[in-house]
Amino acid sequence: MEMSLGLPQLIEKARSELSKIIGLEISSTLGASQEDDGWWRVTVEAIEKHSIPDSMDILATYEAKLDPAGNMAEFNRIKMRKRIDTEDGEV
Repeated sequence: MEMSLGLPQLIEKARSELSKIIGLEISSTLGASQEDDGWWRVTVEAIEKHSIPDSMDILATYEAKLDPAGNMAEFNRIKMRKRIDTEDGEV
């Protein structure tokens, strides 16, 4: 029987594996949720391109899907934005 990971360990594993796969540093974790089937979705943001000024950095949002043991099965880049562009509802 595989031992399940706690949320902090699962997020760290997702961040580490995704960083290796995409070759970018993960700048922040945006969310994590467990689905009804026990699988996890972890959403993170990474800097795709550094710019000067840094408010013009290009940020990408990635979503990773992990099994209940924390093994990554899938990832997708779901959007990109300039750092200066806030999302709807953000202040």
